[in-house]
Formats: sequence, C-alpha cells, structure tokens
Amino acid sequence: MPELLLGPLLRHVDDTSATVWVETSGACSVRIAAPGIAEQQVPTFQVEGRHYALVVLTGLRPATSHAYEVHLDGVTHWPQPGSSMPPSRIRTLPAGGDHDFLMLFGSCRKPESTDPKEHKKWGTDALAAYAVRMSGQDEVDWPDSMVLLGDQVYADETSKATQEWLSRRRDLDQAPGVEVKDLDEYVRLYHEAWSSPLIRWLLSTVPTSMIFDDHDVRDDWNTSQTWRDAIEATDWWAERERGALVSYWVYQHIGNLAPAELAEDKTFAAVLAHGRDGDAGPVLRAFAEAAAREVNGRKGTRWSYRRDFGNVRLLVIDTRSGRILRDGHRSMVGDGEFEWIEQNADGAYDHLLIGSSLPWLMPHAINHVQSVNEVSARRDGWRGRLAEKLRQGADLEHWPSFRASYDRLTRLVRRIAEGEAATVCVLSGDVHHVYAAEASFDRPVNARVWQLTCSPVHNAVERYMRPLFQLAWWKPLAAVTRWWMARNPAIEPLPVAWEKTAGPYFGNAVATLRVRGRRADVVIEKADSGADGPFLTPLPTIPLT
Repeated sequence: MPELLLGPLLRHVDDTSATVWVETSGACSVRIAAPGIAEQQVPTFQVEGRHYALVVLTGLRPATSHAYEVHLDGVTHWPQPGSSMPPSRIRTLPAGGDHDFLMLFGSCRKPESTDPKEHKKWGTDALAAYAVRMSGQDEVDWPDSMVLLGDQVYADETSKATQEWLSRRRDLDQAPGVEVKDLDEYVRLYHEAWSSPLIRWLLSTVPTSMIFDDHDVRDDWNTSQTWRDAIEATDWWAERERGALVSYWVYQHIGNLAPAELAEDKTFAAVLAHGRDGDAGPVLRAFAEAAAREVNGRKGTRWSYRRDFGNVRLLVIDTRSGRILRDGHRSMVGDGEFEWIEQNADGAYDHLLIGSSLPWLMPHAINHVQSVNEVSARRDGWRGRLAEKLRQGADLEHWPSFRASYDRLTRLVRRIAEGEAATVCVLSGDVHHVYAAEASFDRPVNARVWQLTCSPVHNAVERYMRPLFQLAWWKPLAAVTRWWMARNPAIEPLPVAWEKTAGPYFGNAVATLRVRGRRADVVIEKADSGADGPFLTPLPTIPLT
C-alpha cells in the first residue's frame, strides 16, 4: 500500500483553482477530498523510481474555504492521525481586484535539527514560529500567500544528519565530499527540509511560490565565467547540476505554475505521458541539461513566473540559472527573458511585487564596490585576477555586479512607478540581514518604490558580518565608495538613489506584506523560543504608501 512521503504542499491558488503537490512511496491514484469541491483524482508520475502528483483543482468558487484530505488509492493519508494542528484548508481568493491581501516572504532556511550545536547555531525557525501562531488563529487571519525567495535547501552546507546519511552511501573523502552529488541526495535534502510537523502543516495550508538561489545548487552559482569554467572542470559537477535542476522542477517549479500554464507546458505533458508506471527521468534529465546550457548564451528554459492576486501582481525573476556570462557579456537574465519580464510588468494593478532572490538595492558601499569590481575583473593581468578572486571571495555577484541588467531593471521599475501603481516593491533575501530602503529617481514618479529584504528565515548570521553590514550603510563610507566608482569612466552614473528606512536587523525573521486597496505596509517579525515553544516578536511597521 502506498504511503504519503512528503506533502501535501498547497501551491498555486487563485479565485477559482488550486494545485496540491505530493510525493508517495509508490504508484497510485491521488485524490484531494473536500466538501464542496468536485472530486479530482490523478495518477502519480514517476521520476527515476520516485512517485509524485500535482493535483489540479478547477471550478472552485471565489472566497471559499475548504478543509481537505489526501487519499491514496482511496485510503486517507492526510491529515495524519493524532495531529493537533487545525485541518489543512484551500482558501480561494475573492473575485475582483480590490480586497485585503496578506503575503509572507523570506529566504534562506536550514532544516530543523536535533543536534544541539546546530540547533543553537541556526536559532529558531521563523516559519515554524509562524505556524504555531496560525494554529491558534481564526483562519480569516491566515496569510493568503507565501513566497520563499531562495535557499530552500543547502546542497553545499549539509546538516550533520545528512552527512551521516551520505557517509553510508559513498566515500566523503572523494569530491564533492559532504556536499550533495546527485538527484538521490537532493531528494534527501527536500525531505529533511519539509518533513517537520509544523512546516509540513504550514506548507499544506498557505499557498506557496518559490524560486531558487545559489545554495539550492552551490554557493556563488554562476557568479562569473571564471567560476563556471573551474566548476565544469570537475568530474562531479555535471551530475550535481543536473540533479539540482531535475529536483527543482519536481519539488519547486511546477507548483509555481497556474493550471492554464501547466496545460501548455510541454515538459509537464511529456512527463505525464509516461503514465504512472513509466519513468520520466530521461525527459527531465534532457530538460535539465538544456536549462543548464542557457548560462552559456543558448536558449534553455524560463524559471521566472507571474502571479496575480487581485490588485497585486507578483513577478518572480530567476537571477541564477539564466545568467549570460560568455565572451565578456554579463547579464543577470538573457534578453528574451528580460523582454518577458518587461511585458508582464505591464497591466492594471495597484501594487507590483518583483521577487528577486538577490537584492536590487544593497547597502551603499557594497553596491558601489560591486559596480567597480565588475569592470576591474575584465582587466587583463594580475589586476583582473585579483578582482575575480575578490568577486568570488566576497560574494560580489548581486544585481550591481551585472550593471547592464541592474540599469535595465531600474528603468523598468521607474517606468512602472510613473504610471498608476501605488507601490513597486522588490522582495529579496540572500544577504542574511533585514532592511527596507526607499528609492528615488532623477525625475518624479507617482508610486513609492521599495527594496524589502528579509533573510534568513532559519540560518546563522556570523557575528563578524553584523558590523560589516552596518558599516556598509554608513553614509561617509557610501560617499567614499561612490566617489571611487565615479572616477572610473567605464561605469555609468547610478540611475537611482535610495535611503534605508528600517534595519539592518539580524536574526531569523519573516516579513508580512499587508495590502488594503491602495494602501500597503510591511511587518518584520523576529523568531525566538520560550518555555511554550517558538514565537515571533514584531518590529516597527514599515508603511509603504
């Protein structure tokens, strides 16, 4: 009899449809059973011996709430017996564009650990603390959506439990050592990350969108062509990257897509065409190899996507897999994908949210140094080599280090802000501190424009980094680095200015974006633990309008 190994994960939800993802121990039929929802049963699909299903529910009524169960071959497997959590629910959005909306966001989450040293180092999981709060709330106060902005798993910084598991599989003295190597090992990471009871319930109840960042594959993934050449020279990287992209497609990407997009997705159709007993592994391996080639300027795939929530539009940008690095060209995404982003930024809404794992506006000193470093790394000789070492050693690979893409994104944000929107917000993570910064431009705009960064959800922030991040916001240092940048004729003047309005805050945290018509604000909450378990402490509210 098949078992429910992972999930359910509630993924895409709008006013009339929803998708629910599961992993099972064997081939079976998966049914989402809920009063008021027409029965929808689908067979699992198989990827290299593992079994999954993405159940698409359509024809739902707007603004309704349905407690649901997961049945495998007619047997109930969710909720789990004895669970003290409220029933998992599918809550559709109201019809129309003007309604209250609540979105969680954050990034960088290590798994929960039973090892005392890891538990102390990583602190309290902010998502677990949020689940505890939700379990005692009325569902009308639950968030409508959640966006996880990268580093859902850490392929290069594995836990002690995973390292012990790896040691029973292979010789850890051989590369890549305690890092994961293939698809089997990636599956282990996802199970470790999403199996704890609180997180499993949270993901079953809050519709969740995701995008990868570097640690989902490897630190500094695609930071430069030099980095790429070195990693491709190893005998293990090709299998590692293929496993990363296949697992990302299965565990994260397909759940980002709306039912209409899934119906048109050729890869999804090819996978389903193998049926419950055929294996679609070769299809996804070929797909992953094509996606990996995009970094070399060839057409691969588009991981970026769009979601609409009434008067809120979310555009999530892949800032890692689609980079163009060859022949001196450095682009965060290729021209074709950037055109897609620009086209999908147009529309009738009040609030545009741009999800980017990497911040657009950073602490000023770091921002300016990255622009200088990009130019310096192009030089021949020891100066160029030194700049490249600094780029990799200091993680100088954010938007400012891809200045052509940075400037293009800035022009897009300014164009939208000149229109009818009330706010344009770039939501980011990665940098292991929390801050809000408001942007201004060389001419007046109508919308308020924000960089909102929340990281980590559950990870360590090295003590020595905290004063460095604070110093990077210091205005005298910003002035010095800006002067240094302006002296280089190869660097265009910055097309945007910004002021930090909140932070930097350190420690595990989650951000809540609240929209009420054309009004919006953000609340940052820090996670901690007490005698009664994990809890959240709110920091001052940041008004966005």
